[in-house]
Amino acid sequence: MSSKKAEGSSSPATRRDPYEVLSVSRTASDQEIKSSYRKLALKYHPDKNANNPDASELFKEVAYSYSILSDPDKRRQYDNAGFEAIDADGMDMEIDLSNLGTVNTMFAALFSKLGVPIKTSVSANVLEEAMNGTVTVRPLPIGTSVSGKVEKQCAHFFGVTISEQQAESGVVVRVTSTAQSKFKLLYFEQDSSGGYGLALQEESEKTGKVTSAGMYFLHFQVYRMDSTINALAVAKDPESAFFKRLEGLQPCEVSELKAGTHIFAVYGDNFFKTASYTMEALCAKTYEDTTENLKEIEAQILRKRNDLRQFETEYRKALARFQEVTNRYTQEKQTVDELLKQRDSIHSSFSVVKTPSGSNLSNGSSSKAQGDESKGDGDSVGEEGGSESRDKSKRKWFNLNLKGSDKKVG
Repeated sequence: MSSKKAEGSSSPATRRDPYEVLSVSRTASDQEIKSSYRKLALKYHPDKNANNPDASELFKEVAYSYSILSDPDKRRQYDNAGFEAIDADGMDMEIDLSNLGTVNTMFAALFSKLGVPIKTSVSANVLEEAMNGTVTVRPLPIGTSVSGKVEKQCAHFFGVTISEQQAESGVVVRVTSTAQSKFKLLYFEQDSSGGYGLALQEESEKTGKVTSAGMYFLHFQVYRMDSTINALAVAKDPESAFFKRLEGLQPCEVSELKAGTHIFAVYGDNFFKTASYTMEALCAKTYEDTTENLKEIEAQILRKRNDLRQFETEYRKALARFQEVTNRYTQEKQTVDELLKQRDSIHSSFSVVKTPSGSNLSNGSSSKAQGDESKGDGDSVGEEGGSESRDKSKRKWFNLNLKGSDKKVG
């Protein structure tokens, strides 16, 4: 759905206290944590430290620490029980495309094409230019749209100015790509120095025949769907993919905007080519029914997610029981087959006649010989009977002629 924290993370092998990594106190506010993270992420960004191999690990450590402290639930879990309370498999990992090189970028593109979710970080150049306030910002009035193409690892910045009434009604900013380009929708907060710090980001997702991303500032808690959530856990256990599907529904960090000008950007996240996009800014006043529908459907999804969590436990127990009885079925079948085989063997032992091998063949030959012999006898009898019959016929014919001759003579 809507907005997402600026960077993801990976868990380093040697873990330091996240508060120590970000140089903040345990009572630090969200804004203090965010400000410290931005500075350190830019300081250790791989783009700016190509010759420093340690910078990459420090960048990951900073991102990992921020992913904990920026999430209220993870921060509370860490404060109560340390790293053990945090599911490391569920932590996201982001890669910096500009630092991958051609070969690795091709592999990343292949995995992305196959449907493997790969999160990428925003390039340091874009972040630094925004922080220095040197980016070009084009106006995007409410109720209008703009189309364009942005180069890979570059961004187009737009200023959306909203009135008090529009801010009260709610604002939606959406980006779509009919070319199914991969991009990010970014939201920047203005610093006191006049620069812009990345506050939220939304990854494009494929929805039907387009890719899209949106941020929804509607004065109530809205949610975004993050397909990379639990991606590692799902890879280890494909069966859990269904049950974890709704776990990607995460609350957006910002639910409303104040009147004024707000900075958004479209970041080209394609691996090799430019990203085509159409961006629009809307006032929710004319979409009141749609807004209510969104609120209701997300409430249903949250309830269904809780149902699935309970159902997964039931399913796992039933599946384990099914596997248990299936294994027993196989064992019992083998046992029954073996018992019947032994029974047949015992039955065949009750005999005093040991039939030699090939006896059936000799008996058959003997019977056949006898049959042939009988057949021969029958043939001879038939032949004798046939002779006598022919002799009688000859005699009868001869007698008749004789009788006829006698009559004529007489």
